[in-house]
Amino acid sequence: MTIDATGMHYQELCRRVKDAAAQGAVQVTGLMGQRYIGSGVSGADITLRGTPGNALGAYLDGGCIQVWGNAQDATGDTMNGGKIIIHGSSGDATGYAMRGGKIFVRDSTGYRAGIHMKAYKDKVPVLLIGGRAGNFLGEYQAGGRIVALGLGCGGQAPAGDFCGTGMHGGEIYLRCDTLPDDLPPQVVARQASDADLESIRADVARYCALFDQDCASILSDRFFVLRPDRANPYKQLYTHN
Repeated sequence: MTIDATGMHYQELCRRVKDAAAQGAVQVTGLMGQRYIGSGVSGADITLRGTPGNALGAYLDGGCIQVWGNAQDATGDTMNGGKIIIHGSSGDATGYAMRGGKIFVRDSTGYRAGIHMKAYKDKVPVLLIGGRAGNFLGEYQAGGRIVALGLGCGGQAPAGDFCGTGMHGGEIYLRCDTLPDDLPPQVVARQASDADLESIRADVARYCALFDQDCASILSDRFFVLRPDRANPYKQLYTHN
């Protein structure tokens, strides 16, 4: 089913998308900032053309949302499962508190991407950014994996200031020649080993297949992996460590 969202209020659009998604694949055209699209949807394929608004795919529990364009803030807010694919850039707080599923962003993200990401048992969320992330990448990260490939960054660190601030779980992978010079003291960073890269290989390969990039070339470059220091002062504040 195809829905023309031109001039449609976001509440009406979200209702129609959920109803249609229960029946099969959905395509939405004419998007211009309508928010909460795909919120709580499970097991449907949703194709969006235009610019969806904030909280795209919030609480997504399965299926795939694909955006042919840019997305605004809080894409994948608290998502549980499924995939979100952005053929463009995504705004601030992409992957906010996501606890499952995968987000692939072809280009860049705004501030606080991956903030409060978490993992539990076999649920390991992944946020993969093709370009560069803004300040506070992985702020208060508690689990999952963030990968910033830095395509087009010329070897510079693909993250803004304060990367990993408050991080107490999970991993951040940065493809670059040198690390940011302002990493917080509770983060331990080192060059990624072959074993480290093996844990992201399948997701990088998926990104490259989606966006026509050379996976072998990307993975042959230098990556750094950031993890929380076991003695970091934030860990004691959480009941599950």
